[in-house]
Amino acid sequence: MKNISTFSIVARDPVTQELGVAVQSKFLAVGAVVPWAKANVGAIATQAYANLDYGEIGLALLKKGYTADETLKALLALDEGREDRQVGIVDAQGNAVSYTGERCHLWAGGLYGDNYACQGNILVSGDTVTALADTFESTEGTLARRLLEALKAAQNAGGDSRGRQSAALLIVRENGSYGGYNDRAIDLRVDDDPQPIEKLEHLLTLHEMYFEAPAKKDHLDVTPEIAGKLRKALENLGYAVESHEAALFFEGPLKAAYEAFAGNENYEVRLLQGEVIDRRTYQHLLKKAGLAE
Repeated sequence: MKNISTFSIVARDPVTQELGVAVQSKFLAVGAVVPWAKANVGAIATQAYANLDYGEIGLALLKKGYTADETLKALLALDEGREDRQVGIVDAQGNAVSYTGERCHLWAGGLYGDNYACQGNILVSGDTVTALADTFESTEGTLARRLLEALKAAQNAGGDSRGRQSAALLIVRENGSYGGYNDRAIDLRVDDDPQPIEKLEHLLTLHEMYFEAPAKKDHLDVTPEIAGKLRKALENLGYAVESHEAALFFEGPLKAAYEAFAGNENYEVRLLQGEVIDRRTYQHLLKKAGLAE
C-alpha cells in the first residue's frame, strides 16, 4: 500500500455553514481518497497510509453528535494501524482536531484551531503546515478561495518533499449542488498534473463563472461606450446585432445577441436585469473577440 504524501486542510465557514477540504499530494487522484465532507455534519481528511473508514465511519459518528475530538478517539480505538495514519477533522460546530501517528514519514505533523485543522506528511518542513494555518486565518473571501490560498501558500513554503501530482477541493452545504439535489457545492479534482494547484485554481475560476451569480461589485451599467464595444465584440464572433443604431442602447437586437452569447458560454446564471451586465462576462466577451477593454 502506497503512503499518501500529502498536505491538507479541513475547515468550516461559521457564516455560511459551509464545510470543506483542500489537498495536494504526490499521489495519483488524491481527491478520490483524502477528502470527505457532509453538510451540517463535518469534514475529514484521511491520509498517510490512509484508512478510508476514517472518512465514512467518521462522518457517521459526527452525524450522531460526536465532537471532532470524540470522533478521532473512536476511530483510533478501532484501528490497529493508527500509528501509520494522519487525519484532520472539523465538526459542524467548528471544533477541530488533527492527528499524526508516530510511524508517519517525516516531516509530519499538524495544527488546528477554531474551524480548521491542517496536516501533512513527507513534507520539506513544518513551514508547510504553518503556512496552511496562517493563510487560512488571515485570508478573507469564500471558503473555497480561502482554502485554495492556503494550499498555494503551503506549496510556496516547501510543500511535499517528493513533488507534486494531484489536488482537490471539496465544499459542501445543504442543497448546494447544481439543481440542489445534494450537498456538493464544489467538487473539483486535478488527478495528474505537474502544477495541480494552479490547475485547481483555474477550475475554481471556471466554476465561479458557471455557477455563481455576479457579486454586486461586478455589476456594470451599460453606457453608450460599453454598448458600442458589446456590438463590435458580438459582431466579431458572428452574432447578428442587425442595427448599428442599437449600438447606443442595451436593448432589442443587441441585448438578444449578448444573451445568446452568454447562453452559448453557459453563463446564464450571470445574466442581470435591465441595462446592467456582469463585468466578468463582459471581459470574457472582449477577450474572446480580440478587443481591448
